[in-house]
Amino acid sequence: MHVAQSAVSRQIRLLEQELGVDLFVPVGRNVQLTPAGKLFYARVERILGELEKAVHEIRELIDPEMGEIRLGFPHSHGVSLIPTVVALFHRLHPNVKFTFSQGKYDVLIHDLLNNEIDLAFISPFPENHPEIGGDILLTERLFAVVPQGHPLAGESEIRLDMLKGETFVLFKEGYSLRNIVLDACARAGFRPNIGFEGEETDTIRGFVAAGMGVSLLPEMALTGSGVMMPAKVAVSDPPVSRTIGLIHRAGQKLPHVAEMFRRFLVAYFRERRTENGSAASPDGKPS
Repeated sequence: MHVAQSAVSRQIRLLEQELGVDLFVPVGRNVQLTPAGKLFYARVERILGELEKAVHEIRELIDPEMGEIRLGFPHSHGVSLIPTVVALFHRLHPNVKFTFSQGKYDVLIHDLLNNEIDLAFISPFPENHPEIGGDILLTERLFAVVPQGHPLAGESEIRLDMLKGETFVLFKEGYSLRNIVLDACARAGFRPNIGFEGEETDTIRGFVAAGMGVSLLPEMALTGSGVMMPAKVAVSDPPVSRTIGLIHRAGQKLPHVAEMFRRFLVAYFRERRTENGSAASPDGKPS
């Protein structure tokens, strides 16, 4: 804080005298917030957040091109989607700063509602959340992924129940892709045997390539080639997909630069939709 400890203590005493209540209580050689202190801290933190937001808005009013976008997204979007769209936007607005935050579905929702981020890519799109608004940007297919030497590796298309007896490599609890896979397997009439669990797309893909099981992964996670790239096979019955959306706090005006980015993304994905209404992948190829 760049001030003497005695000065901090004096300011705390003055604040407690003004409020007429103790904010801290000694615990050994440390201090802890009292219940009143916790209440006061939560309110002050919110007020300071609003003050910081006001400063950003004033700066953007003077020059929107010097603004900052606080963007959240899940790990699976960081492989190609986020780098692609941010790079394209940055070419048009080179002075705009980005602050990135990665997290699971519920973490992104929490951070957005607590004003820690302005926008978030999320999947699946929360259709009926009263505090969240946004846009569905695309619908992406999920493919079955199997080791290169697997009997189904050469197939162009399979039914999902053909993987019924396999060991599955899935995301851990709390990741939306896990629920999408479990739901698809239930629709196919079976519950998958889960042998391994991970937290990142690269981990899931690597374990499958190493022969540790099979999985379902979105198309954007299956770009590239090499020894550690599994075979991907289309799933026809049932077809498996996920919606990818861009969300913001409902009923609140976005900072000007964040609104610029939102409009850019909506236009970008609209232009890449195919004639039949399906969405395009970030590189412009139909998904």
